[in-house]
Amino acid sequence: MKAPLRSTDPQFLGGYRLLARLGQGGMGTVYLAEDRHERLVAIKVVKPELAYEEEFRARFRSEVNRARQVPPFCTAELLDADADHETPYLVVEYVDGPSLAEVVAEQGPLTGGSLYSVAVGVATALAAIHGAGVIHRDLKPANVLFALGTPKVIDFGIARAFEATSQHTGTDQMVGTVAYMAPERFDSDSSRIGPAADVFAWGVVVTFAGTGRTPFGGDSAAATAGAILTRPPHLEGLPAPLRDLVARTLEKEPELRPTAFELLDELVAVGAPTTVNLAGRPALAQAAQAARQAGRRPAAGRDSGTSVRRWRRTAPVLAAAAVVALGALAFSPVRQLLPGQASEDSAAGPSSVLEPGAGALPVPSGGTPSTNDVSPSAGPAPATGPTSRRADGGAGGPTDEPQVAPTLRKTPQAARCSDGDLEIAVTAQSDNPTAVGPQRGLVTIANNSDTACRVDGRVFVSLYNAADERVQLPTAAVDEPGESADILLRPGTGAFQGIKWEACDRDDSDCPTGNTLRGSLTSSKRGVVMTQENFPDPNRSLITMKSLKLGTIQPSTQGVVAW
Repeated sequence: MKAPLRSTDPQFLGGYRLLARLGQGGMGTVYLAEDRHERLVAIKVVKPELAYEEEFRARFRSEVNRARQVPPFCTAELLDADADHETPYLVVEYVDGPSLAEVVAEQGPLTGGSLYSVAVGVATALAAIHGAGVIHRDLKPANVLFALGTPKVIDFGIARAFEATSQHTGTDQMVGTVAYMAPERFDSDSSRIGPAADVFAWGVVVTFAGTGRTPFGGDSAAATAGAILTRPPHLEGLPAPLRDLVARTLEKEPELRPTAFELLDELVAVGAPTTVNLAGRPALAQAAQAARQAGRRPAAGRDSGTSVRRWRRTAPVLAAAAVVALGALAFSPVRQLLPGQASEDSAAGPSSVLEPGAGALPVPSGGTPSTNDVSPSAGPAPATGPTSRRADGGAGGPTDEPQVAPTLRKTPQAARCSDGDLEIAVTAQSDNPTAVGPQRGLVTIANNSDTACRVDGRVFVSLYNAADERVQLPTAAVDEPGESADILLRPGTGAFQGIKWEACDRDDSDCPTGNTLRGSLTSSKRGVVMTQENFPDPNRSLITMKSLKLGTIQPSTQGVVAW
């Protein structure tokens, strides 16, 4: 609910003009503001007392960098942040709608399609959040807002910065609302807290949406915590089979719960007992399908048992040695579908090339792996499989610390890749890639040949019309997230590149319009027709690009553009 600014509130913050207060909580104050284009945004300003803590600023910067990488699938997009401001703040998409808590309080429990839409929308958001290597940690009805009837999850990505600041958070001051906390949240071993804790909160949120109460409600916070730890959930009033799915998400042990991607599969996949009909909610259906495609595991393929075609939706565990700075073109893991293993006969050393076949997990962007961070795979590990090799040379199982492979600089034994060696795909990263304004996409390349080859530089992307003629548009090559690396692609592996473009109005005479995108490793060539994901039907000329920027190919574990 909006409230007037107080006399002590600033009038401007960075390049934003503050208009009203939206709320205040344990982390800070939220303001309604407008940018220089008069677009409404929400700005969260952290508590002033935290501004003097370098530990907090460092964690805030790290968590914001990860939150930037979450695709806008049923989430409020992070637009800007300043960890170095006198009082650090972040700017997010303003969702002008009521929260789930307000809707249930005013209208009572949800039923039918409305209830299932909440279940699908929040699961979609969690899939996007977990895919970017982020854990929400504070999922609750107040953080689920409705924009034109579609649920959007807010306040993800920075709770850990507050929770991990030792001087302000003790064991009795966890970030989150007790009723929505998983059992492991009460454990002194914080390493157990992973994406499964958010899945538990999903089950509580859906129960609240469908019954108006939480499944472990007690007379006090202590009683509620005790019920979460020891008692079965009360799910009376939820329709079957949704009730059975919710019950699985409320298991006491994290490993027994489904992942967010599995939730989506059960809620959206045709033929599943809990399949939801989203025909009347196209925006929600599109977001859910995009998140499912991002998290789909590969089907059996050639040689290594992986599918090169499915690789383009995964992070191939080719971790870059350089750290991506905040504000640069960054990627984040959507979901690991092609595990990697160090090639010990590589000319660059035993840990410099990763091949399909093992269970090594990628390192989230931001540097050193942490057991507190969500695994980018976000999915269930195979019951059996080959062991991974740690960076220190020791052997271990799939749950060992992930290894980091240095960027390949010298690979003389392999020739350069040609367009014919590669499968090139491009995925639009927004819910509506035809909307006028800034757009972003992810180019993935996969080695589709039987021999290793090398790439560097960038994929040159061009727009073509229905007559297969190249559409002229201003194109800039930028070194983002850094200078190109010389990358060795073994068969079945690949790399990523970010692109951004400015979509324009098709009715404008100077708006370049086409239906097909081509990609090539050489600027002078036509290249190959790129597989287009989340773009309009290629049979219709609906792609508009007033200008285009091309980043550099990177051997990254990450897969969402966050320029």
